[in-house]
Amino acid sequence: MNIIQTVEKEQMEKLKKDVPAFKAGDTIKVHCKIKEGDRERIQVFEGVCIARNNDGLNSSFVVRKISFGEGVERVFPLYSPNVAKIELVRSGKVRRSKIYYLRQLFGKKARISEDDRAVAEETK
Repeated sequence: MNIIQTVEKEQMEKLKKDVPAFKAGDTIKVHCKIKEGDRERIQVFEGVCIARNNDGLNSSFVVRKISFGEGVERVFPLYSPNVAKIELVRSGKVRRSKIYYLRQLFGKKARISEDDRAVAEETK
């Protein structure tokens, strides 16, 4: 293990977060900190996770939602101090890790079925 990896590992342990196990296709709520002048507030961004990039300290994920008929995507760094909390709303059943094809779909075609296995694990 080289020096860069050891430093990244130390930083990840220092920034230890309660990150739920989510994947592409899951609907999540991301509580992110917004600075407005001298005040700070938390704004919730809820949408479908369409991609996840696991790269140690540089891990990130992309969340997509429809706002006023327009698709909005946002990339969140996983270990950012601006991400206060991540909540898993529902688990989706998809067959690939990057679901960029949702960008071309709209309405009922863009729905993702719920993963029955995840629902069964929660009820146990």
